[in-house]
Amino acid sequence: MAEIINLRNVRKQKARADKATAAEQNRIKFGRSKAEKQLSAAEQALADKRIDGHKRDE
Repeated sequence: MAEIINLRNVRKQKARADKATAAEQNRIKFGRSKAEKQLSAAEQALADKRIDGHKRDE
């Protein structure tokens, strides 16, 4: 005899799994702390300043 399953529960479990997968991808894509963001912004500003310092004036 086959096991009886509730399709509503299966659908909800699938939705939860999909949501968890999307959340994991967003954590990888956007998950940086404020300190990391500030550090990368400071490094970028320093690099821009160095490049501007080496430009010739016309």
